[in-house]
Amino acid sequence: MEAAELRCTAAVEQPLPGGLAPRRRLMRNATVLLGRNELRQPVLRVAGGSGAAAVVLSFVLAGDAVRLFTRFAGEGRAAVRVGPDGAQVLLSDCPPDALRRFLRLLRLKVSAGPRDAPRRPRLLERPPSSFSVISPVQERDLLGGHGRGQERGQRPAEVPRAERRPPARLSAEQEAVLGAVRSGKSIFFTGSAGTGKSFLLKRILGSLPPNITYATASTGVAACHIGGTTLHAFAGIGSGKAPLEQCIQLAERPGVRQHWLACQHLIIDEISMVDGKFFDKLEAVARAVRKRDEPFGGIQLIICGDFLQLPPVHKANEETKFCFQAKSWRKCIHINMELTEVRRQTDKTFVSILSAIRLGRCTEEVTRQLMQTAAHKSERDGILATRLCTHKDDVEITNERRLQQLPGEVHVFEALDSDPMLVKLIDAQCPVGGRVELKLGAQVMLAKNLDVSQGLVNGARGVVVGFESEQRGLPKVRFLCGVTQLIKMEKWVIKGPSGVHLSRQQLPLKLAWAISIHKSQGMSLDCVEISLSRVFESGQAYVALSRARSLAGLRVLDFDPKAVRADPAVLHFYRHLRHHQLPAQDSLHTYSDTDEKENWKYN
Repeated sequence: MEAAELRCTAAVEQPLPGGLAPRRRLMRNATVLLGRNELRQPVLRVAGGSGAAAVVLSFVLAGDAVRLFTRFAGEGRAAVRVGPDGAQVLLSDCPPDALRRFLRLLRLKVSAGPRDAPRRPRLLERPPSSFSVISPVQERDLLGGHGRGQERGQRPAEVPRAERRPPARLSAEQEAVLGAVRSGKSIFFTGSAGTGKSFLLKRILGSLPPNITYATASTGVAACHIGGTTLHAFAGIGSGKAPLEQCIQLAERPGVRQHWLACQHLIIDEISMVDGKFFDKLEAVARAVRKRDEPFGGIQLIICGDFLQLPPVHKANEETKFCFQAKSWRKCIHINMELTEVRRQTDKTFVSILSAIRLGRCTEEVTRQLMQTAAHKSERDGILATRLCTHKDDVEITNERRLQQLPGEVHVFEALDSDPMLVKLIDAQCPVGGRVELKLGAQVMLAKNLDVSQGLVNGARGVVVGFESEQRGLPKVRFLCGVTQLIKMEKWVIKGPSGVHLSRQQLPLKLAWAISIHKSQGMSLDCVEISLSRVFESGQAYVALSRARSLAGLRVLDFDPKAVRADPAVLHFYRHLRHHQLPAQDSLHTYSDTDEKENWKYN
């Protein structure tokens, strides 16, 4: 029955005669129910308030008069026109996934009409209930066939194609993490590359009310992937290196303070790249701005990442301090969980190699297997392997040089940005640039999911095979998955200062002869070529190798076991995390601060 109930803010607008402004009732913390009356007609009931101020409004949903406005459902907002007189129920502050399920059920049940013809009451039978919660979606609803309650000749329910496919299911491990989030505890969940951390994070985001949930990440590109902003932009304290009092003053500015006060759930992705000293500063600022003594000012933290991947960026003479080494980490994080089921790679041999590399172990067998990949063919159907580089300068030089070497005309595509004055901010967070230059034969990579079922996903590799002759001369790309597709402009929406939404319209393509290891984090690549001779950070070699979907799609040019490094403090942290797993969990490692009295020391 969960899909038939929604808890959110509801505003009911009812027209008044004589052209007067509609009557509006605003109900915060409202309960919206989808049910049926004694005639088995679908009914929308909105209830809010308590005691003498309680309000309950019910609307019979007659199929032809009902209209749904769902453009902003992903942001937790929608509207339902409930009758021919133009009455509307405006829904906001809804967990996006719950809202989508509710709207899906509403659409299907309204299209199907009354479920049964009303029966005559029999003697001694209890009178029919005036309102009962509607039944869950049945197979007949999805098929739109002549099932029970659908009269002959009645138009079947028209179900959008996307709604006929059930959403991808979470694994038992992922469900456990989602359950911990719903319990209200602050949580850190981790896992090796390919265990579905980003997928799970998006499901968590969809389960929380957007008006009190702030999604952030350590980098702009990672923030864009989850529809959020950088942690630094949310915090509003710059680099955080200023004295605490000055940081508090910065966070007290209008706009910044408003976010700190509204936030009840703070998501931080790619936590491995957040400096521990910055985390401590944030924690102190949160308590000061919110004027609450609880850890992090009472905000629930949902932190994700893998400390065995890329560490915080620091200057040569600076000491690296991970977030788990922060003084406030243990008092802020109630539960630690580790996902162990790898989903990106299915080859057990490759998974085993990556597991060893992640922990900084490089046996003779691992070395032998990786050195053998140097003989792998780097070209398939005209598509070359993408070179992963440790330095971004190498990436720019390689892509520019290879594009220039191609014969033919350069096709230039300029982005359409919502605010040209904030181009630098958009550049920092958007995965595609403001200017995309292509030629026939250019090696490219998709920067957005277009059609997952066909393999047109973020990171999919292809080659430009032609350009449209009319309009903007859009490129045609043949992808490694076998699909040739005309690539159209796509839109990215990112959050700027003070929560302002910025957007960029651009081709979802970028040149793919080379890409930096930092920019590849979170991607799955079909064919990868790696040079590890210039690795300079712990975890870099692992991040690079784990971008490949398979061992067959990987080519390591100059493998050196010395490039495989894992930070000893991080290994110590993970040993403790696994040691304190709960007995009931077989594959999910968890740790609760109530299970261990001893203080952990990692530095």
